[in-house]
Amino acid sequence: MRIPQTMFGAFEQAGQVLHYRPGELIYMQQDAAGTLYLVRKGRVRVFLSTERGEEVTLEIVEKGRIFGESSFMQDARRPASVAAVTQTELVACRLSALGPVLRQSWELTAALLEMMSQTCSHLSGLVRRAYLYNSRERLAAFLLEQTATDNPDRGIVHGTLPYTHEELALVVGLSRVTVTRVLGEFQKKGWVECGYRTIRVVNAAGLRSVRPL
Repeated sequence: MRIPQTMFGAFEQAGQVLHYRPGELIYMQQDAAGTLYLVRKGRVRVFLSTERGEEVTLEIVEKGRIFGESSFMQDARRPASVAAVTQTELVACRLSALGPVLRQSWELTAALLEMMSQTCSHLSGLVRRAYLYNSRERLAAFLLEQTATDNPDRGIVHGTLPYTHEELALVVGLSRVTVTRVLGEFQKKGWVECGYRTIRVVNAAGLRSVRPL
């Protein structure tokens, strides 16, 4: 679910357009919340930082989606950090400015509610994979979920993910060595093909045999 581009103007009316370079931090974990963001162009990474300085990627958010939903809670703090993955344009809206726009558009309000519901489902899936799946199951489930439908805004087309092994390791919460080993196993079985910064699913049924969704 994404905000249709025809509705971007409502956000732009209530907020301001910001530009970020790849890798640039948008906000940090535990920062005060209060601003909701719409991705106008590019992709951002939502991640957690541990006390040891390690990072665990929760999600990649692309054009037409929102992040910063903690702003809807009074006196909230950011539960995660967000940084740009590519050259990115965002529309940043204070809730006080966005409120009148939402009151005028039930369609936009419904879209926001549906996306927040999807975020809850996504986080539930992350917890399930982290605690119940082994490394092979976790990687297979992620590849199947991400390639279920094409998403050109994220570069996911014809079953191909534009990820390096290191990026995939961050997203699924495994070491790079483990991801490379498991992908090598999947490739030998003819389930995936690994290229330069790409991973293509060629046999979804094989992956489903590892861990049915």
